[in-house]
Order: sequence, then structure tokens, then C-alpha cells
Amino acid sequence: MKKLLKVALVAVCIVFAGNIAKAQVKIGYINFEQLIQQMPETKTIKTQLDAYSKQFIDQLTAMNTEYQSKGQAYTAQRSTMTDAIRTAKEAELADIQKRMNDYNTNAQQQVNAKETELSKPLFDKVRGAVAQVAKEKGYTYVINSGQTDLIVSPPGDDLMNDVKTKLGIK
Repeated sequence: MKKLLKVALVAVCIVFAGNIAKAQVKIGYINFEQLIQQMPETKTIKTQLDAYSKQFIDQLTAMNTEYQSKGQAYTAQRSTMTDAIRTAKEAELADIQKRMNDYNTNAQQQVNAKETELSKPLFDKVRGAVAQVAKEKGYTYVINSGQTDLIVSPPGDDLMNDVKTKLGIK
């Protein structure tokens, strides 16, 4: 009988400890990407990125124009060229195309790096606001609902409005 009482007492303690631990965890969620899109700084960053990437687009357009004109000249004169000249022209066209591909890859990397550079302060600001709201409201975890399919999410735990208020977004 004493053994049964001890087992029951341990089971009750485990249940209470589990309930206490469960009560301390509070989970909220926010769609981080949607919040970023609503920030006024996002438009400024987009404008700066468009201006930055335009220089690469202009250079690629010039390279493409050169490639097209040399390709048309090659096609028009191909029948009258010797094998050596034809081979040289084809190599020149292949070289231009390779330079275009390399330049395009490099340009994409530079634009991505610039986007990261420009966006980092904004992301830090939004993360800080989310952290402040979570701390003020007593949330232990905040999930990015933009990257997670939430099956059940009560409206009271959506932190979007509180964070928007904290950031001054209407």
C-alpha cells in the first residue's frame, strides 16, 4: 500500500510539474515577410536596388547589342569566309557570350550582396521590435508564420498589430 501511495504521489508531482512548465511557455506568431513589405524603408531599398542594378543591365544590354551585331555580320558573311576566319569569328562570338554569362553571374552576386547590405538594418529593426513586443507580452517563442504553415493559430497570438504599432506602421 505504501508503495502504491509513493507511486501515486510521484505521478501527481510529475503532472503538476508538467502543467507548470506548460504554463510558462507562450508562443506567438508573425508573418515577418509581410511586415517587411509594409515598412516604408522597403520602398527606398527597392529604389536603391533598381538604380544599382540598372548599371549592370545597361552594360549587359551593350554587350548583347555587340553580340547581336557581330552575329548578324558573321551570318551575312559566313558563306564568303575562309575556314580560318570563320573559326576565328565563331571563337570571338563564343568569347563574347561567355563574357556576358560571366558578367551576368557577377552582377547577380553584386546585386544580392547590395540587397543584403541595404536590408540588414531594416531586418535588425524589425527583429528588435518583435523581440520587444514578445518580451512585453510574455511570449517565449515567436514563429515566422510566413515560412511555416500553421495548422492552428488563435488570433490572440498574432503579434502583427502590436509590432506594427511599435514600429509606427498604420
